[in-house]
Amino acid sequence: MTPAVKLLDKAKVTYQLHNYQHQSSAQSYGLEAAEKLGIDSDKVFKTLVTEVDGNQLVVAIIPVSLKLSLKAVAKMARGKKAIMADPAKVQATTGYVLGGVSPFGQKKRLNTFIDNSAQAFETIFVSGGKRGLEIETCPATFEQILNAKFGEITA
Repeated sequence: MTPAVKLLDKAKVTYQLHNYQHQSSAQSYGLEAAEKLGIDSDKVFKTLVTEVDGNQLVVAIIPVSLKLSLKAVAKMARGKKAIMADPAKVQATTGYVLGGVSPFGQKKRLNTFIDNSAQAFETIFVSGGKRGLEIETCPATFEQILNAKFGEITA
C-alpha cells in the first residue's frame, strides 16, 4: 500500500484503485495508463513538480494529453518564473519516483494546482504512488485533501 492510498483511507474519501502492467519502454506514463485502462486520456492527469523563483516547489496536475504552462503555474504561485524541478529534488521531496509521483501522500506537502479541465469530469485518474497504479477519485478530493486550487495551467 502506497502513502497515497494510506492518506485517502485515513481521510475516508471515496476512490478506486486501478492496476495495470507497466512497460519500461513506455514513452509516456500517463498515456500508457490511459491506453492500458481503456479510458479517455483527458481523464488521466499527470503530477508535475515545478520550482518557482528558485525556492518554492509546487505541484501541477494536468491532463496527460496537454502541456504545462510554466508561466501560468508561476502566476498561480504568486511568483515570476517556474521551471521543471530537478528529478532528484522531486524524489527527495515527494518520496516518489518519476512516473509514479502521486499528488497524495507526499513526504512534504506542497502547494498544489490542478487544471480547470478536471472539473468537467465526475472522476479523474492520477498516479497512485507507483508506476502501474492509478487512483480514480472526484476532483473535489484534491481540494479537500490537498487544499488544491483550480486554474488554467495548461499551455
